Amino acid sequence: MSPIIVHGVPGSPYVRMPLLACEEKGAPYRLAAMPFGTTKTPEHLARHPFGRIPVIEHEGFWLYEADAIIRYVDQVFPGPSLTPSDPKAQARMNQVMGIVDCYVAPPVLGIGFNRIVAPMFGLPVDEETIAKGVEPATVAVRALEKLLGNQPYMAGNSVSLADLMLIAQLDMFPATPEGAKIMKGSSLLGWIDRMRARPSVQATDTQKLMAAAQRA
Repeated sequence: MSPIIVHGVPGSPYVRMPLLACEEKGAPYRLAAMPFGTTKTPEHLARHPFGRIPVIEHEGFWLYEADAIIRYVDQVFPGPSLTPSDPKAQARMNQVMGIVDCYVAPPVLGIGFNRIVAPMFGLPVDEETIAKGVEPATVAVRALEKLLGNQPYMAGNSVSLADLMLIAQLDMFPATPEGAKIMKGSSLLGWIDRMRARPSVQATDTQKLMAAAQRA
């Protein structure tokens, strides 16, 4: 099967999601790296009318929205399913995916971008955005801790799409002062360690992808 071409800015958690899915499925892919700040160009707006990332193309099929993309990768390519067959486990996966998109991403991205990414590009740090993100990020982390419970992964004993979405957002979060404080003693730290041990997470390491893009 032809490789999936992923258009996006290396370092974006949302771009990392389809890369993680491809790695887990053993699906061929290529990252078509976009320079930082180019999501509103006419070329990209022709791919994504809302000027967001990622966008994939696969055998003439174009698709945007990370949630839809990783579900497509899971369905199209062979290999272990990333979607539980049990209805309750699948519902939990869907719930966590929704939580990540609606409640985790906004505050965690705001904190992570300003503490880690902005300094790398010489951009100003928005302390107001960081401060506003602490309370909702704390609520989201506590909710996810409760949903994880004693399970190894978010939907049970096996990795699912929910884990891929969440690790893309939380991987670097404990490296920020705010994230370290929020997650101190959290059961999610053990989950992060389990996810970081996976080859898919190691292959899509954010700093590794950003460095590779800068060398290209």
